[in-house]
Amino acid sequence: MYHDSIHKIALSGDTTTQWPVNDEPSGLSLSLTHGVLVTCPEVRKIKEFSADGQLLREVVLPGDVVSTWHSVQLSSGEFIVCHGNLHDRVHRVSLVSSDGRVVKSFGGTKGESNQEMNVPLRLAVDENEFVFVVDMSNHRVLLLSPSLTFVRQVVSSTQLKGWPKAVHLDVDRQRLYVADGREVVVFSV
Repeated sequence: MYHDSIHKIALSGDTTTQWPVNDEPSGLSLSLTHGVLVTCPEVRKIKEFSADGQLLREVVLPGDVVSTWHSVQLSSGEFIVCHGNLHDRVHRVSLVSSDGRVVKSFGGTKGESNQEMNVPLRLAVDENEFVFVVDMSNHRVLLLSPSLTFVRQVVSSTQLKGWPKAVHLDVDRQRLYVADGREVVVFSV
């Protein structure tokens, strides 16, 4: 994030390439075409790069989508974006069109109920487009339906030792990996 660049490391470990992103990149994911999506919170942008580092496009997010931590592209070409930092008024997960318009959202003011979040930080989406959300300051992971309604809490604060900061879904093994700052905890889903 603080180096303003992406580092691409070959699986053989022999070569490393780097390309500038600028704008303090935060979250990484892959696009539908296997490009790299980079979420830039300070400037409210999703930048899409080719695998060799060429900037393909920028999606500018509206003014009420602040502190955008992570984005994932859906099969429709739309994006799921999580946004909201400790001092922000709004803490949401939003469905965003390919041109940057918010279509619908889950969340609102920060809180602890099943309809609220406190720093939604990272996302994972399954093959049916259910959304797993790391709700960092509430020390939990929520599951939202494809229409962004609350389904259930899949990981609670009692199951983690620290603040959850990353999530990965292995669809084939039906496992959810949650990094909580001290360890990676594996859950069956």
